[in-house]
Amino acid sequence: MNIVEVITGKIYPIEILPLENSDYKMLSKTRYFFNWKDESDQEIYKLVVTGRNDIKGLVSLERIPSEWRIHIRLLTVSKENKGRGKIFDKIAGNLMTHVAKIAVADYGEYACVSLRPKSSIAQHYIDKYNMNVTGMTLSLEVPEIIHLINEFDHED
Repeated sequence: MNIVEVITGKIYPIEILPLENSDYKMLSKTRYFFNWKDESDQEIYKLVVTGRNDIKGLVSLERIPSEWRIHIRLLTVSKENKGRGKIFDKIAGNLMTHVAKIAVADYGEYACVSLRPKSSIAQHYIDKYNMNVTGMTLSLEVPEIIHLINEFDHED
């Protein structure tokens, strides 16, 4: 998996790792849009460039085995990687792919990934990640999950 530096097109390999307690001191609400300490009792992953410590994005999730589903509670990229002037691309897609891979590992062909987006970004998730409207949430199921994994989980 990798992210791309927008200006140069340079590709950087990434790792998605569990968030550690020591990481919270680096997670300001200004840079990451949420108070991530409020999620500390959840399963949280960070995206970093391989060999570096700077966190480019975060996702917290909730496993819902009775529905064969993993719900994305929060997903964010760092402030400098959001919008038109972003430094790196593919951060959110890689985080979603990581969650999709967990869902497939846990639930196989029944896997589902859901999230409840802010209304202003819902159409972006539908267009970019092929998510389906499912009531108050958006979701991915097989085969959309497989398409997402194939799109993001490879080395360029």
